[in-house]
Amino acid sequence: MSIQFADLARSVATDGQVSPEEMLALRRLGWGDGVITREEAEAIFVINRSLNETSGEWVDFFVEALGEFVLNGSEPRGMCDDEEAQWLIGALDADGRLETMAELELLVRVIEKARNVPDSLKHYALKQIEAAVLTGTGPTRCGGDLSDTHISGAECRIMRRVVFASGGHGPAAVSRFDAEMLFRIKDATLGASNSGEWQPLFVDGVANYLKGFTLANAQLSHERMKELEAFIADNNHGVDRFIGRVVGEVPQIRNHFGKVFGQRADWGVTEREAEGNLVTENETAWLDAMIEADGEIDALERALIDRIKSEI
Repeated sequence: MSIQFADLARSVATDGQVSPEEMLALRRLGWGDGVITREEAEAIFVINRSLNETSGEWVDFFVEALGEFVLNGSEPRGMCDDEEAQWLIGALDADGRLETMAELELLVRVIEKARNVPDSLKHYALKQIEAAVLTGTGPTRCGGDLSDTHISGAECRIMRRVVFASGGHGPAAVSRFDAEMLFRIKDATLGASNSGEWQPLFVDGVANYLKGFTLANAQLSHERMKELEAFIADNNHGVDRFIGRVVGEVPQIRNHFGKVFGQRADWGVTEREAEGNLVTENETAWLDAMIEADGEIDALERALIDRIKSEI
């Protein structure tokens, strides 16, 4: 971190406000070498906590700068490793909760934009989103307000972004953790004047978990991605060998190559993959337990059951 950046950060943190000129200076100094360092990222967090008010322009800068550090601060770009995830959790959770809407937006954006993030960050994100939805108040960056009395449209949009995030448990795949969070929020807000976006989100999310299929290798790990990028950089290997190796990584890629090159598109597709949209006995038992937890079937659960029946 440059001396100028450190001095400016201290000045902004002291007076509790950041002017457009100061924000421009922070941007220029922070990206002067094309990289946001950890020291600069930590200074930006300090500024954010000290501000009396946060404008939309500040939130945009905060999310962009810290997202750049977390996702592109090291190779492979677009991913978050365990060390980066623990740093982000520690910075966001300094006093046990997300302090500002800028911090909430940053957490959502990282999960949303990443090619993959560690499970620890996925689970932390779900916990924080649930807390924000059930107890949070105030404006959100994406429009609308958080409410502690009902589920607002803004809260539905935040939850949808996280639940179906590419960096979650699979590209647009809903996990049991996600589905159980949706059930807890539903039970806590039954009878409230919830947004019309809430029921479709609940039904879409839980139905996706029950009828979707998530492959164990649907997302490449941080370590595997580094191996593949090193492989690509090695000029001693031929293109044909590279294609053969990548094709074996993810079935979706394998199917694509099969179609392109006129080979069978179902290479190695197992019976379990083909039946991915079926609700298994274990999933049925899980759903029964979730529905029977309060001894009755409410309107959202009925809508969920109707959705599943209609797609069998």
